Amino acid sequence: MKLLVSIHDVTPALERDVRALWDLCAERSVTPALFVVPNWHGRWPLEEHPRFAAWLRAKAREGAEVFLHGERHDEAGLRRGFADAVRAWGRTDREGEFLTLDERQAGERINRGVARLRGLGLDPIGFAAPAWLAREASYRAVRRAGLRISEDVREIRLHARATRIPSPVIRWSGRTLLRAHASAAIAGARWMAERHCWVTRVALHPSDLQHRATAESIVIHLDRWLQVRRQFHYARL
Repeated sequence: MKLLVSIHDVTPALERDVRALWDLCAERSVTPALFVVPNWHGRWPLEEHPRFAAWLRAKAREGAEVFLHGERHDEAGLRRGFADAVRAWGRTDREGEFLTLDERQAGERINRGVARLRGLGLDPIGFAAPAWLAREASYRAVRRAGLRISEDVREIRLHARATRIPSPVIRWSGRTLLRAHASAAIAGARWMAERHCWVTRVALHPSDLQHRATAESIVIHLDRWLQVRRQFHYARL
């Protein structure tokens, strides 16, 4: 039984809460994967924040796996069709950057994002679309970019082996007070339902710390999962 822990939305725009989540994990001897956004909302290029980039390099040296988490994360300039809107309903507030992209468009953003991370001394091993929303074409672009791993909300994809590993993901939403309480309740229910899955993911977001309900729930459930699972790393899959 394996547990994968990750911090999403890693950007200097959310540095305080990203660091707080890292400390929460470190207190439990967990080294989370870091899902990095190179230019959050087109206004936070990592290159202009050398102190935060240095912190990321230090955490990578400590064993944190780096994933590309979109190029800018939001959907600015992109138009959703009806089917896309249905897919995204309830899951994101215009933050599904790869939701509508074809293979060429996705590949361009992935290649630019990978180049930016490597230019800062970070070597991403994989890709996760913002809100786990992407068309199949995006995963073809991931393979073409040479990244080894990607994931969606249902499974982890190991591209070199052409293998998919079913893996539930436990996550929270602090976007509103109602969603915060609902996601905390769902996290409890999923503990009961998914304890016997071979690989389980716990995905932490900086916004989880914005509400007491989600902030308390992530501590409770991370501790609970760590009592019955040992942390694993994506590359070892």
